Amino acid sequence: MMEKNGEKIEIKVCMGTGGIAAGGPGVLDAFEEALGQAGVAARLEKNCTRHKVGCRGFCSRDVLVDVIIGGRRTTYQYVKPEMAARIVEDHIVGGQPVSEWEVKEDYRAFHERQVKVVLADCGEIDPEDIGAYMDGGGYAALRKALSGMTPEEVIEVVKKSGIRGRGGAGFPTGVKWEAARKQPPGLKYIVCNADEGDPGAFMDRSVIEGNPHTVLEGMIIAAYAVGASEGYVYIRAEYPLAVERLKIAIGQARQNNLLGKNILGSGLDFDIKIKLGAGAFVCGEETALIASIEGQRGMPRAKPPFPVVSGLWGRPTVINNVETLANIPYIMKRGADWFASMGTERSKGTKVFALTGNVKNTGLIEVPMGMNMRDIIFSIGGGIEGGKRFKAVQMGGPSGGCIPEHLIDAKVCYENLASLGAIVGSGGMIVLDEDNCMVNVAKYFLNFTQMESCGKCVPCRVGTKRLYEILDRITKGEGAESDLDLLEKLSKDVKSASLCGLGQTAPNPVLSTLKYFRHEYEAHILEKRCPAKACKALITYRVRDEFCKGCGACMRVCPAAAVSGRKKAPHTINQALCIKCGSCFDVCKFKAVSKD
Repeated sequence: MMEKNGEKIEIKVCMGTGGIAAGGPGVLDAFEEALGQAGVAARLEKNCTRHKVGCRGFCSRDVLVDVIIGGRRTTYQYVKPEMAARIVEDHIVGGQPVSEWEVKEDYRAFHERQVKVVLADCGEIDPEDIGAYMDGGGYAALRKALSGMTPEEVIEVVKKSGIRGRGGAGFPTGVKWEAARKQPPGLKYIVCNADEGDPGAFMDRSVIEGNPHTVLEGMIIAAYAVGASEGYVYIRAEYPLAVERLKIAIGQARQNNLLGKNILGSGLDFDIKIKLGAGAFVCGEETALIASIEGQRGMPRAKPPFPVVSGLWGRPTVINNVETLANIPYIMKRGADWFASMGTERSKGTKVFALTGNVKNTGLIEVPMGMNMRDIIFSIGGGIEGGKRFKAVQMGGPSGGCIPEHLIDAKVCYENLASLGAIVGSGGMIVLDEDNCMVNVAKYFLNFTQMESCGKCVPCRVGTKRLYEILDRITKGEGAESDLDLLEKLSKDVKSASLCGLGQTAPNPVLSTLKYFRHEYEAHILEKRCPAKACKALITYRVRDEFCKGCGACMRVCPAAAVSGRKKAPHTINQALCIKCGSCFDVCKFKAVSKD
């Protein structure tokens, strides 16, 4: 931060995973160099620590850079290192923003319907600077709890707020804390579940990368409330940036007497360790997570006893997801009524979602519970990429279900989505368009859960395998009409008999697509046709003579030498040789190749 004519100036460069992948470190270096050349570097804070921020949410526009002069913010998109000099010269020195590089209206639309609580400081503060977090009120909630509230009063605030677990199950957080508090005194644990493994989900990673201290503060408050003295953050090793920033944050918290012995003179002893997971999806289930921390193979066990009674090493253990814990400091500071005022009657507060798939504005969003999917997809998300027709949205990842077009006005909350065959889950939201085959979508998720099954129980180990095999046959045009009843019966058996949540929810993509898109299954089986033209085995590529100019482009790109023909004469495709890669279809600029 520096000053120009008495006005404070900040330059914030996105250095979340998306920003770094798009070239954020080079952009940050380029700004420092440009500021030095412009003669203003001497007024910068040492090491430019305030110039690094976490994810801004609109990941598709990275690298995003904010220039804030006297409180007036200008956001630039798609920033490259070579753009820094002009931004410094024209905007910071000259006072004229570079308008052609500014974000457009869709960027503003992306943010204006959101209500940011957990993401409020992500993209605003340096995630590696505890001072930046504390300057904005960080750890004030902890001080309030330790200095003026009993553990029971803290739990009552959490219960009154109505917050439910954001990891998928939606269990009331305050009830879980209260159950742990009532266990006999002795060693108790707080565990942060950061084992985020859903395809297309990156909520927890981004929160830790952008503001790790809010998660730590939530864990410390939880420890005070339930009487815990040890904590773990269970996070997958595939998140190196999140792990590194978490290590930094824990070290800073210890230095400031926020972790360790006698925290802030309150008598509370509590410290946190990091446990790296190996990327097993099943370890998102709490008993499998516990086994992994203990050094065992990550496999679930039957419940009861529940972890709040007998968890880590047989001791009472509270396991909360990243987003759940990150909400706690804000609830403690602003009050239970404030949090409960957002959302629906039974689904309180906001929810962070990873909006991905065939939508224009992909990224990380936070909206009040109860917002309908139309507003999320078309107002915030900007609609479907390429102007194509919206078909469905997959809610809740591999454990969720597909919500079709005619239900797009459905509210996003725990009870409503469950009634439609989907779940809120951890927050994955994958938008599907007319080119997506729903049978293939179900097959994709069944393949994922089948591979991620720990194998401990037969219904999940064998049942998901058989479900996948049936779906695979159907997408190859080898299905039978009886397969539809078999899919439904087997799905219900797997749901009812599996040991843990992975198996109990794995059939959801099958059941929801059977319910809403049965006609697509029937087309694959009865007509040997994929309506979306996405299943390779059911596609036939042909050259239409009336459009073919004989340019030879299709023949040159065909990897199987299936295309033949003379120059300036219609070509043909040998179906016996064609491997259905689609290269001929993609390269033909005369639209002479049909995809049937």
